[in-house]
Amino acid sequence: MSLNYRVILQILGVVLVVLAMAMVPSMAVSAIYHESRAMTSFLFAILPMVICGMLLFARSKPKSTVVNLRDGMLIVSLSWILASLCSCIPFMLSGSIPNFSEAFFESASGFTTTGASVLENVEILPRSILFWRSFTHWLGGMGILVFTIALLPSLGINGLRIAESEAPGPTFDKLTAKTSDTAKILYAIYIGMTIVETFLLMLGGMNLFDALIHTFGTVATGGFSSYGDSIVHFNSLYIELVIVFFMILAGNNFNLYYLLRKKDWRSFLGDTEFRAYIGIIAGFSILIGIFLTVYGQTNSIFEGLRQGLFQCVSIMTTTGFASADFELWPTCCKMILFLLMFIGGCSSSTSGAMKVVRIVVFYKLIRRGINKRLHPLAVVPVKLSGKNMQPDTVSSIASFIFLYFSLFLIGSLIVSLESVDLVTAISSTATCLGNVGPGFSLVGPMSNFSLYSDPATLLLSFLMLAGRLELFTLLLLFTPAFWFPDRQLKH
Repeated sequence: MSLNYRVILQILGVVLVVLAMAMVPSMAVSAIYHESRAMTSFLFAILPMVICGMLLFARSKPKSTVVNLRDGMLIVSLSWILASLCSCIPFMLSGSIPNFSEAFFESASGFTTTGASVLENVEILPRSILFWRSFTHWLGGMGILVFTIALLPSLGINGLRIAESEAPGPTFDKLTAKTSDTAKILYAIYIGMTIVETFLLMLGGMNLFDALIHTFGTVATGGFSSYGDSIVHFNSLYIELVIVFFMILAGNNFNLYYLLRKKDWRSFLGDTEFRAYIGIIAGFSILIGIFLTVYGQTNSIFEGLRQGLFQCVSIMTTTGFASADFELWPTCCKMILFLLMFIGGCSSSTSGAMKVVRIVVFYKLIRRGINKRLHPLAVVPVKLSGKNMQPDTVSSIASFIFLYFSLFLIGSLIVSLESVDLVTAISSTATCLGNVGPGFSLVGPMSNFSLYSDPATLLLSFLMLAGRLELFTLLLLFTPAFWFPDRQLKH
């Protein structure tokens, strides 16, 4: 079956217009702060995007509006690449990041909610550029296509296949009969969280601008801040607790909030992934708190637990905010954070990395293997939340984990050609592939990624996009079987 190029181009046209409209609030911020050059850069980005988007939509009249899985994968991959390319235009035209590879890295980091940056001093940037930089987090967190999917029924296009390819979790659970209605419910929850957190941060002393910037970074688990020292700048227990609470909410499965809306507390609290998610956060937070106290990094166990909780939640949810320079912590604490970079948050959340559900299934798979050695004839199913998992699902999770670590190793090897130290190379790869943000050593929480050459910067950008799209969606585009399925079937 050939690709439906006309409907693909039509949807890309819609995405272009949506992206252009998303730049309007940032242009308004430039007007408020009298940033003429930034305003011009947004204007020169918006107008071509609107014109090109409308032309693509008007000239691409598909004979069929059916979108199959291959169409969905191509739409999703092209949309994220297109979004990263278009969003870097204001960075370059305003002179904030004149180098293309670095501007692309920054915009890809924004849309993939990674939060890694090439900027050495963010505080000198125009306010509107800072706003756009963080707003890309908010757009990418729930997914630019989730919003687009809500619009597609008016065009006569079913967005389910696109949603299945775009959703950050292993599956896209339909909460309602219509995919578009599900998208609207998810965005309603997302917007509600944004409004509440912004209000609470302002109660803690932040001005509206800073509150919005850090809310965008929290609910999208992105991590861009308007200050070089991140959350350390505020030195406020209240602000840290508010951000921790919303990072935990954002890292949880959003489908569970629909269950809460229906007052189904039993299913919510009984969810295996949710319980593992909370357990991992609690266990490692306490462990780091104890280590920091024992090694004399903090003055009290309370301060150790405070720092341990914030950084565990920040790294595990792949947000990347920093409440302390954890590069100065003992190696055992940094090792815990490194492990959390691979785990990530829950499925169908705004978090990155491998996701808790895959770690849980992989653990159950190992335990089943041990039991099979002891009892070869026993039938030991893999269960999740009390339900047997299909063998194909278990196999796909194992394949994903193998591919994830393969990409990590290959990426680390290539990055090491930059003559950086081992810790910098592997943490740079891990943090970009997992959409985490800060790494260790030369790319620690108070450092940046400006040390890398253009080729390495583009490679890390690719890893961010691959990680955000769950690897297979993007990598399948590089296989002959994707483009020539009929030819592959004949062989």
